[in-house]
Amino acid sequence: MASGKLTTHVLDTSRGCPAAGLQLCLFELNNGATEKVLDTRTNSDGRVDHPLMEGTLKTGTYELRFMVAEYFKAQGIEEPHGAFLDEVPVRFVIAKPCQHYHVPLLLSPYGYSTYRGS
Repeated sequence: MASGKLTTHVLDTSRGCPAAGLQLCLFELNNGATEKVLDTRTNSDGRVDHPLMEGTLKTGTYELRFMVAEYFKAQGIEEPHGAFLDEVPVRFVIAKPCQHYHVPLLLSPYGYSTYRGS
């Protein structure tokens, strides 16, 4: 049986480069409870050095939270009255634990986009 994995990639579309050093957290949501699974940062390529989860994944609902206000502040991009985006939550479902789930984030100070990648 194939093993599944969960990965991400964050690109800063406002600067045209990977979002290096961006903090993100992975949570598992279960019957109203939220459990933190992982807290990490992206590398120089906007990826995490290892899969967020790998092996036998559990079916269920998960949420990736990307700490974008902190990231843009570190890049010297600050708004006078605070960042428009603080955290970007991406909630998704793992239905087939043997598959690869890739959750990329395309990011700017005023908007974002995500999709299920490969």
